[in-house]
Amino acid sequence: MRLGLEVRGCFWGREQGASMALDGDSVPRYRQSRGGTREDDDEIAVWDVLYGDPWYELRLLGLQSAGEAGLGVGLAPSELFLADITEYEPSPEVLDAFAARGLEKDFAEALRAVVRAPELQDAAATVDEDGFEHRRAVARAVMAMTHTLASDRGLEVSGIVRDALLASLGDDLYTEGRSLKGLLGKALLAPVGWRGRRRRGAWGDAALPALGDILRYQARGQGVRDQIRRTVENTPGDRITLIAHSLGGIACVDLLVQEPLERVDQLITVGSQAPYFYEIGALVSLEHPGTLPAHFPAKWLNIYDERDFLSYQAGKVFPDRASDHRVDNRQPFPWAHTTYWSNPEVWDAVETWLS
Repeated sequence: MRLGLEVRGCFWGREQGASMALDGDSVPRYRQSRGGTREDDDEIAVWDVLYGDPWYELRLLGLQSAGEAGLGVGLAPSELFLADITEYEPSPEVLDAFAARGLEKDFAEALRAVVRAPELQDAAATVDEDGFEHRRAVARAVMAMTHTLASDRGLEVSGIVRDALLASLGDDLYTEGRSLKGLLGKALLAPVGWRGRRRRGAWGDAALPALGDILRYQARGQGVRDQIRRTVENTPGDRITLIAHSLGGIACVDLLVQEPLERVDQLITVGSQAPYFYEIGALVSLEHPGTLPAHFPAKWLNIYDERDFLSYQAGKVFPDRASDHRVDNRQPFPWAHTTYWSNPEVWDAVETWLS
C-alpha cells in the first residue's frame, strides 16, 4: 500500500515539574504495570540483551555441564554439532526470505561471525545428542547480529519479521530426517536464563526523556508546524490525512489545534506523546482541561505499542475524537519505538482505518 503521507521526526524531551492531571489515563496499562509484566515480556527482554551481545545464550550454554556422549559410535555430539554449524549452507528458501527483506548481506556476515565466535566452541563442549538448545542459540545469535547490522545501516526490522525469519532459519539448521525439524522453529522464541521486566508505569513516574530535546521543539516548534502546513497546502486532493510518528504527531496535533486546515479530515499518530503532553500540561497548543476545537479533524487514529515507552493512548484523553489501536512490534525499547513502519499490523490498521 502506497499512501501520500508526511512524517516529521522532531525533537522530544522532558518537561520538569509535570504532574499527571488524569491519573495516568494516557499511559497504556499504567495502573496494571506497577509491579507486573506481560507474559511474553521475558522473551522480548532476551532480545534486548542479544542485540547488544549476540553470544549471550551461547556463553550460558558453555557454562553448563557436558552433554551425554550418546552410544559411543562415530563422532562425539560436540564434533557433530560443530560440523553441522561450520559447514551449514542456508537453503534457497532461507536465502530468499532474508533477501526479500534486504537482509541477505547482513545475514551472511552474521553467519560468518557466529561460526568464528569462540563462544560457539565453548558451547559445543556441552551439547547433547539432539543439540536442540544449542542450535536454537545459534539461530538466535545469527538473527540478533543480523538485526544489529541492519539497524546500523538504518534498516529497521520489526519483531514480527524477525520471528518469521528466525523460525525459517531454525528449521533449516536441522538437517532433513531429524525428528525435531519443525519443532525448533516453534520453540525458538522461548528465552534462556533471563527474567528481565519492563515497568511502564514506573518509567512514566520517573521522567520524560531528554530535557534539551523537548525544549528545542517547545522553543522552536513553530518552524516545524509551518513546514507541515506548507506541505498540506502544496498537496493535491480534496481530503488529506496526516500520518505522523513520535514528536511529529505532537507537531500535527499542535498545528491542527491552532489552525483550521479544511482539507485535513483525518489524523493518524504512531508512537506519539501528544496525549501524555496534554495530560501533564506540556502540550503547546492546548492545556488541560481545555478541549479540542471544533475545526480539529473528527477522525483521529492513534497507534501505540505497550513496549514503546514513548507511545501513549489518546482514546481516554480525547474520547470525543481519538480511537486507539494497539500493535505489537515485538521489540524491546528503544527498537519498539522505531520499527512501526516495518510491522504489517501498523499498515493493516492504517488501511482498515482509511477504507
